[in-house]
Amino acid sequence: MKFISLFFLLLFAFLVHVHSAPRRANVSHISLRDTIIQLDTLKNKNLLRNRNRKPQVKNEVTIKGTKADTTKKSKSALASEIKYTAKDSTHADNVNQTLQLWGSARVTYEDFELDADYIRVDYKKNTIFASGLPDPRTKRYSVRPLFKQGSDKPLAADSLLFNYKTKKGLIFNAASEQDGNFLSGGTAKRLNDEEVAYKNVLFSTCDLPYPDTHFGIVITKGIAEKHHIISGPAYLEIEGVPLPLFIPFGFFPKPDSKSSGFILPTFGEDQQLGFYLKGFGYYFAVSDYMDVTTLGNYYTKGSYTVDVSSRYLKKYKYQGNISLSYASTKVGLETDPPSKDFHINWSHSQDANAHPGTTFSASVNAGTSSYYQNTRANGDYNIQALTQNNIGSSIAFGKTWPGSPFNFTANLAHRQDLTKQTVDLTLPSFSLNMATLSPFDSKDRIGEQKWYQRITVGYSLQGTNSVSQIPEAQLFTANTFKKKFQNGFNQQIPVSLSLNILKYFQFNSSFNYNERDYFQTIRKHYERGSVLGDNTLVVDTVQGFRRAGDYSISSGFSTKLYSTVLFKKGNLKAIRQVITPNVSFQYRPNFADPKYGYYNTIVSNATIPYPYTTQTYSIFEQSVYGGPGGGKSAGLAISLDNNIEAKMAAKSSDTSGTERKIPILQGLSFSTFYNLIADSLKLSPISFSGRTALFNQKLGISFSGTLNPYVNQVRDSVSGNQLVRYAHVIDRYTWQDGHFPTLTNFSLSMDVSLNSASLHSPTNKAAEAQQVNTINNMNKNQAQKLALINPDPNAYVDFNIPWNVNLSFNFFYSNTGVATTTTSTLNLNGDINITPKWKLVYTSGFDVKQAKVSTTSLSIYRDLHCWDLSFQWIPFGYYKFYSVDLKVKASVLQDLKLSKRKDYNNNY
Repeated sequence: MKFISLFFLLLFAFLVHVHSAPRRANVSHISLRDTIIQLDTLKNKNLLRNRNRKPQVKNEVTIKGTKADTTKKSKSALASEIKYTAKDSTHADNVNQTLQLWGSARVTYEDFELDADYIRVDYKKNTIFASGLPDPRTKRYSVRPLFKQGSDKPLAADSLLFNYKTKKGLIFNAASEQDGNFLSGGTAKRLNDEEVAYKNVLFSTCDLPYPDTHFGIVITKGIAEKHHIISGPAYLEIEGVPLPLFIPFGFFPKPDSKSSGFILPTFGEDQQLGFYLKGFGYYFAVSDYMDVTTLGNYYTKGSYTVDVSSRYLKKYKYQGNISLSYASTKVGLETDPPSKDFHINWSHSQDANAHPGTTFSASVNAGTSSYYQNTRANGDYNIQALTQNNIGSSIAFGKTWPGSPFNFTANLAHRQDLTKQTVDLTLPSFSLNMATLSPFDSKDRIGEQKWYQRITVGYSLQGTNSVSQIPEAQLFTANTFKKKFQNGFNQQIPVSLSLNILKYFQFNSSFNYNERDYFQTIRKHYERGSVLGDNTLVVDTVQGFRRAGDYSISSGFSTKLYSTVLFKKGNLKAIRQVITPNVSFQYRPNFADPKYGYYNTIVSNATIPYPYTTQTYSIFEQSVYGGPGGGKSAGLAISLDNNIEAKMAAKSSDTSGTERKIPILQGLSFSTFYNLIADSLKLSPISFSGRTALFNQKLGISFSGTLNPYVNQVRDSVSGNQLVRYAHVIDRYTWQDGHFPTLTNFSLSMDVSLNSASLHSPTNKAAEAQQVNTINNMNKNQAQKLALINPDPNAYVDFNIPWNVNLSFNFFYSNTGVATTTTSTLNLNGDINITPKWKLVYTSGFDVKQAKVSTTSLSIYRDLHCWDLSFQWIPFGYYKFYSVDLKVKASVLQDLKLSKRKDYNNNY
């Protein structure tokens, strides 16, 4: 049944789509192979055999070499002139009124254009014959004629005979393309401007002419008119073998533009959901720049899905697509309610030249948390979609004003936790920024800047209206929009000064003022009658405008220290280290002081014999930009950055002799803060980070961590009738006891990406620019463009890359002072060409600590030239499934495929 469905779908696609697409010119040349030549008369075959013989005919002119453009007026008073040119030779027979052209010949007459290796013009019969010629060395037929008339697409053939007066013609073994579909073989006879008769013509999505075509439909007889096609008997042919699948006749419409129509479904059975009809719907061609597709799936046990998608395009302005999906999934008992899910996808991009100075983009991915799981990622079994924990959206607008230091951005954002089923919304946020200015400097200044002319001032204003951690069920309720949203403004004014002192030192000083403006604050109090251990805290939201201003001052010095170790022997020439120390004094007042009014203190109303409790809190602590911090700070911020690189001798293959610089350690940094006025624990935890790349930048390594310089004491406490141990930090440095600071957390990540091209190290910048584009190293812009073509990135398989592998390792360590925890995972993905036409794509992961393999998927692809055969398999786990698909490569016939799959719903 599926082969019969494939046959009728393919036949329908040919007779409707190929002739319904609008005609377009300027199509690239069609690549053709050798086939059997069919010439019109025996005389023409003799001409081919005697190609190298010099003609000796009376009243003739032979011109050899490169022939310039020439015009010939016919003896029969043609309305237009025949123009011709030939590269090899030209033979004009004035007695028989014929013209023969050899070698890259070209003839044009009105809107008719013809290129061939051999052309004969008969002025008596008003005909033009064209063909290729056998190669004298290989004896193979080559350089087939290529002709075009008016706005029609170019058409290649073995040979053709054309009457330029009646516009009728006979074409042998033609090869033509229309929107991803190809006609080849057989005979085509042009009856007039509106009718073409076909005989034994093969239709296929393969761009190779007969007999190299793998799959196709043979139209034994047929006539194509302007608005409809009448077809005689037609049958399916695979690998040159005719199959007993045919139709006796057909009558189909043939509009001159995109046409709307029904989309045929596929049939099958799901053990959990029942019998189904999948992929039925309607395609609506709104215009050449917009279409709408409606698809639905129905299961006999009550489940169904509906998807409405649209693509739109306005040249040189914008493009995008949008889809709305709704799913009702019914599993379990008949009386159980179905699970309702919805999802929206919207992608929009604007041409950079459409509105200079203005940008607009959208990337929306939102819906219910269970949508991907219940619909198996829209039936694609995309591992990234099935296992993701978060999805997000962003709609952004930007504006710049030429000649002005100001720029403006605004966006709407959405973030959804699929595990917790909570949503964060920002509706909207905006930012107005001013580029830093030098108010005391002059554009007409002559000479070096004075110290005060180096003072710079900036300004930025941010505003937002957002809500966080709202359960999905409460998102669209009135209470959420009235009471849950938080909003406010944040203004920042940075003033800075940078000077060079004593040639080697950089002095930097800054003053930062920050102001937050809110329309609501909070108040806390203990519920009446609360006692110690059972104090019920009540938080109220108070409406009203409040501002919160704070400032900080910083001044410091930085410099660079260089050290180099030279080597006299070997390829290693030197090792250089660059150390960048930075020391600055920072001051910030205590904004928790009651005089500012930013903090309140509450006391429980417990009675004797119970003691009271107190708590100090910020009235801005739940606000979108927070509030000024408490505690006075005046101390030294210390940071140290290291870079180490080696200098190697030039490779023997490098003719320039330039020495190579190889980075050993990039950005090993340490930073901390020492508070001079703190009562205790003056030194903050020491943080460090670093990165490097090994093996010619192929293996990337990055790490970071935190060191606690103080001694931890482990103490016991009782909570809930259980003994609880906790760490207490005392004011004593670990090195006072001869110990190294305690490592409280550490993370390490390593990743390597290799392919067949990357193993050959480039020796110059030109080679470095020639990087292989694969799905694993595409940039963000390429990924967005691919998403517009196909939502499943695995649909893109490049057989030009023999192999590609991506391996990453992640390790995390945490020490609370009482217990330590570690996690380590290994992830692997890539692809490999088993043969030039077989490719294996793999994705897997491994939890090293738990010794468990995470979700693994394997895909095998077979390139059938104009068709694709793919096998996808998740061998174990909750989403275990397999599928086998045979589909057409042509994008316009993506729905034309045979599929066999076992969904994960059948695993129960």
